[in-house]
Amino acid sequence: MDPELEAFIPFFPRTDLTDPVTARETYAKLATGVPAPDTTDMDIEDRTVPADPDVAVRIYRPRQAQGALVWLHGGGFTVGSLDTEHPWAARLAAGSGAVVISVAYRLAPEHPFPAALDDAYAVLTWTAAHAAELGVDPARIAVGGHSAGGGIAAALALRSRDEQGPAIRFQLLNQPTLDDRQESWSARNFTDTPWWNRAKATEAWRHYLGSGPATPYAAPARATDLSGLPPAYVGTAELCPNRDDDLAYGLRLLQAGVAVELHQWPGTFHGSQALLSADVSQRQNAELGAVLRRALAG
Repeated sequence: MDPELEAFIPFFPRTDLTDPVTARETYAKLATGVPAPDTTDMDIEDRTVPADPDVAVRIYRPRQAQGALVWLHGGGFTVGSLDTEHPWAARLAAGSGAVVISVAYRLAPEHPFPAALDDAYAVLTWTAAHAAELGVDPARIAVGGHSAGGGIAAALALRSRDEQGPAIRFQLLNQPTLDDRQESWSARNFTDTPWWNRAKATEAWRHYLGSGPATPYAAPARATDLSGLPPAYVGTAELCPNRDDDLAYGLRLLQAGVAVELHQWPGTFHGSQALLSADVSQRQNAELGAVLRRALAG
């Protein structure tokens, strides 16, 4: 493990997802310790997207933005909010120059699949329809997310392709949660890795799937046809149960003719980019903004 990251491990609270309410409270407290970037050069606005039910979003508008990103937060499908995601959504907007629309999708287990995906799709559709109001080119709309949010973003690309929905220019998938089967080497063997491990992944999928079957829109790794999807960036952490599923998904996208950038970050663990003092975290966060800027340019 990267020594700058390893120094923080003793200070991590022991958490699980067996009690989602407690997990949300713990996560919210942890999130208060993450500083947000300077937002003086962007407008930030809370809005409600009309849907059934309506979806709360927070919109980050940098000056002279060209494109937009529909962004889905992480949290094992069960935790996270607009407030806990604020430092990361603001950082992405600042680093990319894109309008970032952070989505407060409904959380499991109270709202199992497909609630989160339905909310995300409603926001994607709204973003495309309101591109002029947002000051962006409707042909420059990306989707993305971290962890569970990355899985929802991948599913969003699949659904929009299948339903001839809004055109998506790019997928920004950071350590996405893609496969409920947990059969890869990393999923089977990383049982005690920091922050995210096999037990927490099992709980997350149980909450998200509820009593329903795992379809490709719930677990995108189950999709048999990845052709015609938008270009993608897939970032993985070395000590993460999601690692091998993510790498396999990136390779399958490539084999289906989709342009992909794969970056496996050595010495990192799931979510370790939140430890901003580490050099590797600074590089990870900077790369997400740079990749998005490049994808939405031109």
